[in-house]
Amino acid sequence: MHFAIRFLTEYVYDAPVSDNLNALRVRPATTSTQRCDEFTVRIEPEARVGRHSDYFGTEVLEFGIVRPHTRMSIDVRARVVTADPPDPPDAGWPALGTEAYAEAAGEYLLPAVDDPESEAVDELRDTVHADTPLATLQRLCDLIPDRYEYRAGVTYVGSTVEEFLAAGAGVCQDYVHLGLIMLRRNGIAARYVSGYLWAAPADGGDDSVEVETHAWIEALLPSANGRGEPVWVGADPTNRRLAGERHVKIGHGRHYADVPPVRGVYQGNAGSQLDASVHMTRLDPQASARA
Repeated sequence: MHFAIRFLTEYVYDAPVSDNLNALRVRPATTSTQRCDEFTVRIEPEARVGRHSDYFGTEVLEFGIVRPHTRMSIDVRARVVTADPPDPPDAGWPALGTEAYAEAAGEYLLPAVDDPESEAVDELRDTVHADTPLATLQRLCDLIPDRYEYRAGVTYVGSTVEEFLAAGAGVCQDYVHLGLIMLRRNGIAARYVSGYLWAAPADGGDDSVEVETHAWIEALLPSANGRGEPVWVGADPTNRRLAGERHVKIGHGRHYADVPPVRGVYQGNAGSQLDASVHMTRLDPQASARA
């Protein structure tokens, strides 16, 4: 699939602010199933943008606005081509014990500092466990939305998994953070993915839609014969499916804090109002990232 993406973020401040320093993780990644053909970012007030890759390999754009201002806009535009990934490997549980798997898994097996210790989490860990790691990942995609309602406004960007469990509802970020715990406690390495999702209906729908930034999981599955390299497989519990060509990846990390789309600080005694929107347009249904 071939998409044009526009991600517009606008801030309005109650009073003039200065030294507004920001880091953006908004550029679609280039992977084996995804290619970013065009990318631009425009900042108002105008600012020089620096670029580097972070520890996890995500491109980071950094800029600062020194002079006083009461508004700031970040206008990101990209063209991306995607393709469905190959069928995921379905090796048995013993394949998680190989040296190749341990080396590839690394820190993605480690628990987060704020992972909750509770009977509810233990029960979810046991319930999601299936005949193989792949079957476990597929079961997770149904188990979380079966147990927890998707509802905006219940949690916020800093909510913990424990708060999500208590509320009984949340959004994609909450689903992913819970899923990471369930997988890691079953010995499956897992990471948080930030990106965009083409959310138009599969049976036609519109060619252009308003969406939001999205989050899903990538789980490290051992190769089918247990001898090849493990494979990162995307899974989207919010939409009860494995990730495919409708998912446009920006980057990954151990949790949300590693890949926030926008992070910044400014100097000044002023509050701010944020307005953010993502507009995706499907351009060419025949395009393929494998081409």
